[in-house]
Amino acid sequence: MGAQLRAVRRRIGSVKSIAKITRAQELIASSRIVKAQQRMRSAEPYSRELTRAVEAVISRSASVSHPFTTERPDTSTAAVLILTSDSGFCGAYNANVLREASRLRQTLADRNVEPKLYVAGRKGIGWHRFRDLPVEREFAGFSSVPQYRNAQEVAEPLLQAFTDKEVDEIHLVSTDFVSMLTQRPNARRMIPLEIEDTTEESPSGPLPQYEFEPSPEKVLDALLPQYVTSRIYFAMLEAAASELASRRRAMKAATDNANDLLENLTREANNARQAEITQEISEIVGGANALADASAGSE
Repeated sequence: MGAQLRAVRRRIGSVKSIAKITRAQELIASSRIVKAQQRMRSAEPYSRELTRAVEAVISRSASVSHPFTTERPDTSTAAVLILTSDSGFCGAYNANVLREASRLRQTLADRNVEPKLYVAGRKGIGWHRFRDLPVEREFAGFSSVPQYRNAQEVAEPLLQAFTDKEVDEIHLVSTDFVSMLTQRPNARRMIPLEIEDTTEESPSGPLPQYEFEPSPEKVLDALLPQYVTSRIYFAMLEAAASELASRRRAMKAATDNANDLLENLTREANNARQAEITQEISEIVGGANALADASAGSE
């Protein structure tokens, strides 16, 4: 009985240590997610206005022809940028992104398009290495607090590969931050731009009137690389906020489970201790009765 009690107490000590770690991770994620949301909101106006500028250039120049806006006739390769996290303890965050990337790879394979993978985040890099999937470029070390220079570092080889016609499309797989409770993995094509003819007014209002100097093509040459980099940067910020929200939720669930387990183990330890005390009392009473019977017999 004593061995059982010692084993339960050891388990209680282990669970308490785990609960402290998960609680600390939950508090850290809670404190950081506010800053992550602020960074995301700060970058949103620039990204939105840059998108409007690109829309204005394309919509006001019906005859414009640019490699970033023109579908290539024989699409055979596509670059796929996958944004994952550098650290764990974030629930199904990375699994959802990698599952969405697998679906995109299957979609490209159905079109006879070869995917070339560009992976950001140590978790995604490790996942692809474990499965012996070839990766063109790897990026790591900035998933929790991405900077604009990190987006430039990622965008440069992608744009270079597209310009050199090593790839015909550029796709992005990341996580959209909807709310603290909802983060949605999403796959989207960045290049070539998808242009839709419509008579409806833009949801953000009428597009501004621009005069292009020297030409719309030259303007797009300067504008579109910044547009792609900006989209990647904003996707990184959304992914960082989603990662922290997922970690906070996962660590809270782990802490709650640890507390429930502690209650059960404490109850089990109390039962074992009570049984041990009852056995000791029974042995004492039995021994006292035996001594009394022996004394009465000797008399």
